[in-house]
Formats: sequence, C-alpha cells, structure tokens
Amino acid sequence: MTPPGSTPPPAVPSRAGEAPGLVDALAQLSFLVHNALAETAGQHDLSIIQVRLLGILRDRKPTMNALGRHLGLDKSSVSGLVDRAQRRGLVDRTVSATDRRAFQVAITGTGRQLAEQAAAEFTARIETLVAGLPDTDRQLLSQLAARIVTTDADRRGIDLRTDPA
Repeated sequence: MTPPGSTPPPAVPSRAGEAPGLVDALAQLSFLVHNALAETAGQHDLSIIQVRLLGILRDRKPTMNALGRHLGLDKSSVSGLVDRAQRRGLVDRTVSATDRRAFQVAITGTGRQLAEQAAAEFTARIETLVAGLPDTDRQLLSQLAARIVTTDADRRGIDLRTDPA
C-alpha cells in the first residue's frame, strides 16, 4: 500500500514485463523466505523442519499428535523428528499428565538457546528483505500474513494460541 499522493514502487516484472499476479508474487516471496530459513537452518546443522519444530516448542508443550498437526506430518514422521532432536538434547518427551497414552514434547535449555539464536538470524535476513518498505507497508504485510496464517490454522483445526513453556 502506498501513502496517498506518492508513487507506488514498481512491481517485479514478469516475463511479459507486467507485474506478477497474486499467486506468482506470493510464490516468489515464499521462495525468498524459504531460502532465508534454509540458510539459517543450515548454519546450525538443522533442517527446515527441525527449525519449525523448535519454533513451535518455544511457547508451547504440545502432544505428539498436536505437534504433527502443527507441522503437517504423520505420526511416524513426528516420532523420527522428535527422536533426532532428543538425541541432540534439543527437546524432551514426557508422558502427558492428562492422558497417560500421550506424550508431550518440550524444548530444552539447549534447544531454546539454539532456537533464539536461529530466530535472531532469521529475523535479520527477513529485515533485509523488507528494508525498502515503508513502516505502513511493513505493518500491512504483517497483518495480512497473520490473517492468512490464522485463517488456515482455523480451517485445519490448529490452535495457534500459546501457553507458557
């Protein structure tokens, strides 16, 4: 969004010299964000899914099933992911206090420190990507992205509210 009376910045041209449509623009943006996340993860010998795991666990202690829903993974994939993170000392798995058949996953101090360091580096990369946007555009982009994420989570039955970790 451009302030009234100012000229909008040029859009990234497509092959035909036109601004890309919504789908192409979002795809290109997702590639930029994905690359920034992959570079950050790689610097810490983590996969993108491991970074996502640590990000989820920073502010909640989900069950394995809930973790699978957050990550879009099946039960065996979540188990393997948590096993690998647990071997690195990044997470702990404990029996749920409310359901003895379920396990909860929590981040460890080592995992939290790694997550915070990776988050700071990722933030710096994203800040570089949006540095040319005026504050009002950055706020609007943030609001729209949050709305898209929230709507998708609601559709998939995922609770995005956090709880104390």
